[in-house]
Amino acid sequence: MAKPKITRIKAGESNAKAEAERDETPITRKKVVIKDKKQEKAKLKETRAEKKAAKKAEKAEANKKVFILFRPFAAFFRYLRDSWKEIRQVRWPNRKATWKMVLAVLVYTVLFVVLISVLDLFFTWLFNLILGN
Repeated sequence: MAKPKITRIKAGESNAKAEAERDETPITRKKVVIKDKKQEKAKLKETRAEKKAAKKAEKAEANKKVFILFRPFAAFFRYLRDSWKEIRQVRWPNRKATWKMVLAVLVYTVLFVVLISVLDLFFTWLFNLILGN
């Protein structure tokens, strides 16, 4: 079996291959990239804030322009629009989860009906015993 070649490098010595490889690899500065990303995020937040402010201003103008007799209708339709937006954000359960919840409700309902019926029978028996009927 051939022995593997082992190269020993001392602290003071320099290896020509290692230097050549270091010269070929590009130097990347991660701090610069991170700063650029942070600046991009800050700019993105600013643009989003500007868009929100513009939308609020448009809504305020739209609310002011509505004739006084139509304001209740405008408010009602705004309520419907906002409700529709909220409903679209709901994560609805799938069929399997829905059936599990329905069965859980039915089981608890049956248990409470039995509990209340047993208590009713007990108190009826107790009052009949006390009153002597």
